[in-house]
Amino acid sequence: MNVVFSHGKESGPWGTKIKELAKKAEEKGFEVDSVDYQGIDNVDERALKLREKLTFIEGPVVLVGSSMGGYVATACAGEPACKGLFLLAPAFYLGGSVNFDTVALPESTAIVHGWRDDIVPVENSWRFAKQHSAELHILDDDHRLISTLPKISTLFSQFLSQLETQDAN
Repeated sequence: MNVVFSHGKESGPWGTKIKELAKKAEEKGFEVDSVDYQGIDNVDERALKLREKLTFIEGPVVLVGSSMGGYVATACAGEPACKGLFLLAPAFYLGGSVNFDTVALPESTAIVHGWRDDIVPVENSWRFAKQHSAELHILDDDHRLISTLPKISTLFSQFLSQLETQDAN
């Protein structure tokens, strides 16, 4: 199985969170990649770039996105190869062409958001999770989710373990 990361607007493809989560995925034997969206400010153009990337990956995929990357990953989550979606403070309901109330999702979808996020309202993740019966973790952190990264890393590892169990059945 492959894990593909999508970074946020102000970060790069191998920022702190992605490096930490990629390490967890690699420990479990997953192939890891991170798309570089630097210089692309339009979320729908970023989603197109991810869709193109997915055409070159063989086998099932787990999409992971942070902030604007959460928008991008969710926009592509309806692709047949996508078996899981793990989101960090996703930029839902803030523009772009995706209708998040009707988007197609894989069976396994989890969201992590910080109570003190002053960039993307935590209520947006709550609304999305309620609409789609998605797993939601709200932590005492801000938009960057750096102070709770050890907890997020554990949640991600558990998420991947659940996917492995489902894949085995």
